[in-house]
Amino acid sequence: MAELNEQQKQEYWRYNMRLTAILLAIWFVVAYLLAGVFADELNRLTFLGFPLGYYMAAQGSLIVFVVEIAVYARLMNRLDERYGIREEGDR
Repeated sequence: MAELNEQQKQEYWRYNMRLTAILLAIWFVVAYLLAGVFADELNRLTFLGFPLGYYMAAQGSLIVFVVEIAVYARLMNRLDERYGIREEGDR
């Protein structure tokens, strides 16, 4: 594992925190606002035969969360490669 200097550590942490904040904001909008607050308005539309507000509460927010986990893992792996960081066991 590469030893990072203080500036690199700060840049790495800042990127991680910014990415986390963006992904949590997206999930908040989908899970809380779309599936909760605006569910009545969304229920006027249908998706796969279900009212959209119901679908977002039952499945949509979970799908978004799983996609966000994959996006986070991919972007952080790229960042790790850029800084020469490897997890234990990686050769």
